[in-house]
Amino acid sequence: MDQPLHLMTPDVRANPYPLYAELRRRAVCQVEPGGMWAVSRYDDVVTVLKDARRFSSAGLGRSFLPPWLERNPTADSLVMKDPPDHSRLRTLVSRAFSGAALARLESRIRDLAEALAAELVRHQEVDFVAGFALPLPARVLNFFFGLEPDMAPRLKRWADDLVSIPASQPSPQRMEEIRQSLAEMERCFTALIESRRAHPGEELVSDLIRGEALSHEELLSFLFGLVPAGVETTVYLLANTMVVLARHPRELERVREQPALIPRLIDEVLRYESPAQSSLRLTTEDVVLSGVTIPRGSVVVALIGAALRDEGRFPQADRFLLERENPSQLSFGHGPHFCLGAMLARLEARFGLEALLPRLRGVSLVRQELPWSQSIIARGPLSLPLRLET
Repeated sequence: MDQPLHLMTPDVRANPYPLYAELRRRAVCQVEPGGMWAVSRYDDVVTVLKDARRFSSAGLGRSFLPPWLERNPTADSLVMKDPPDHSRLRTLVSRAFSGAALARLESRIRDLAEALAAELVRHQEVDFVAGFALPLPARVLNFFFGLEPDMAPRLKRWADDLVSIPASQPSPQRMEEIRQSLAEMERCFTALIESRRAHPGEELVSDLIRGEALSHEELLSFLFGLVPAGVETTVYLLANTMVVLARHPRELERVREQPALIPRLIDEVLRYESPAQSSLRLTTEDVVLSGVTIPRGSVVVALIGAALRDEGRFPQADRFLLERENPSQLSFGHGPHFCLGAMLARLEARFGLEALLPRLRGVSLVRQELPWSQSIIARGPLSLPLRLET
């Protein structure tokens, strides 16, 4: 009998793409941990993500509240909701991520990116995550929250702990660390909400309170969900981009010579080395995909990272090609749960790379083996030692 395919082994987290190829060959099958149903072909993944009636986001919510957690507001956040609740909440918070709202932040994000890039290139060897990829989105998130800049490492730790919950089998010590993070978050955000109610400002939390349409629990859950959404995606997008460029020096040279290629670089990194690797759903009825019946009540893992390497959709899918046309937006989700912060993540990545790449003549990995995130949902290096040539 074949050994069950396991998504969370160290080898797979370091390089999931050989397993993804095998899963696409099988189309739909059960995997470990937990006997989830893995959906890996592009068209099937799109079907799962856009069909909220048959594939409920309650599956994702349930995965964030395992038996060893008594409370986790993330499990009740926007991305864990189905319509009509999801539609109502999304409408209430979407104005914070509109083009007009982001335009007000552009100069601050550019200035921050320039300052971080100037400091980074003063050193020959750096941890790119700690020195650039993390502080940029974390400080931008602080603009939204109105928190102090020194909160950046804590926000990243909270985000790492949150996204590690699904599909994990943590030790008792790790369980306690995660419980402590959740308690810290709740204390921080409750105090923040109370402070903004008493003394409103011009940042996101005050705007949401002024609307008076969100309950305290809804507001708290939204802020919990915003931490991994606002930090992890951009941290890993920036870090994965530098891994790709270190392994493709010719592409780095091209982008340095033609900065107008940076948006295309971002698009291809989002496909080739997507920060978003999967999303979880719960089937509300028996569903047939690619000829396979998934029973009602099953947890489905829609493997975005596998879909973005599907040769049926992307010729030469395992090659990194700046010339690739019609890039997929699947890395930011699809359908009703398309990421509200997609425009912001792209903006941060573009400004960051525009500030950094002209300052570099070359970049290389200090070591080829990297510590990759231990999450079924998001993928990127936890640290990234780079050697910079300026």
